[in-house]
Amino acid sequence: MPKLSVIIPCYFNEENIPVTTQELVANEVNFPSEVTFEYVFVNDGSGDDTLGALRHAQGHYPGRIRIVDLAGNVGSYNAIVAGIAHATGDCLAVITADLQDPPELMVQMYAHWKKGFKLVIGSRQNREETGLSVTLAKAFHWLMKNLALGNIPDGGFDFVFFDRQVAIEVTKMHERNSNVFYLMVWLGFAYVSIPYTRRKRKIGKSRWTLNKKIKLLVDSLLAFSFLPIRAISVLGLGLGAIALLYGVYVIALKIASPNEPAGWTSLMVVMLFVSAFQMIALGVIGEYVWRGLDAARQRPLYVVNQTYEDATPEQEIAAGS
Repeated sequence: MPKLSVIIPCYFNEENIPVTTQELVANEVNFPSEVTFEYVFVNDGSGDDTLGALRHAQGHYPGRIRIVDLAGNVGSYNAIVAGIAHATGDCLAVITADLQDPPELMVQMYAHWKKGFKLVIGSRQNREETGLSVTLAKAFHWLMKNLALGNIPDGGFDFVFFDRQVAIEVTKMHERNSNVFYLMVWLGFAYVSIPYTRRKRKIGKSRWTLNKKIKLLVDSLLAFSFLPIRAISVLGLGLGAIALLYGVYVIALKIASPNEPAGWTSLMVVMLFVSAFQMIALGVIGEYVWRGLDAARQRPLYVVNQTYEDATPEQEIAAGS
């Protein structure tokens, strides 16, 4: 009997938990009867009572929910890795706690997994959301597809279904400052992409701030693309060639007109241009150096405060009251 582990990272999702658990459990009837289920909720250092809501849900659905309570906030991708490490299923899925991704799509994903695909991706073909966040998300995934990983599906994704082998490989890498979903594609397994429309968030407020989006873009580009460092090399060679030509021009000008005063304006333009390039180059190289230092420290991706395997009888009584 195959076991499906559904991993749900949680951050300030106190209000979402009752609805999320109800929809996930209700979706079980759409699967073949042979499938058993395990829901691994990872509390990513939430400042509200997400843990309390999860413990209450555990009382409602005994034997189904496992809670991994992290000591502090480490970001959704590291929280997902923690969930993968604690999951015991033959196949696994990752879905958001706000249910913007439809749980019913997991039935199709499971069918593809049964056919032998080790990775099934739910790609966001359309969105019910509007506004600047949608534009930024599309720009992010366009950049990643064209500059880093050309084999990722269009539209972006963070809803995946994958085999135990993929889970083992991801946890073995201990990748820092990266994107766990892109790591799954990078592994090279053949995958199926299922397009869907992402729902609009109905409960709570997203904590996915602009700063976090920018950090994700920088982390993803530096983790999967050599373009930034290669661009510096190409630009440096180009500027070197221009400087060489300008030097030849200055020498020729000096020979032809010994009394001609030097051009202060052109000299300052060249100096400012080269100085700006040097600062940008140092910034990009610094990003790589910092990531190398961060990896060399070998600090854990996450620290588990406590795991809750099942509800106590008292919690089951409280949940039923």
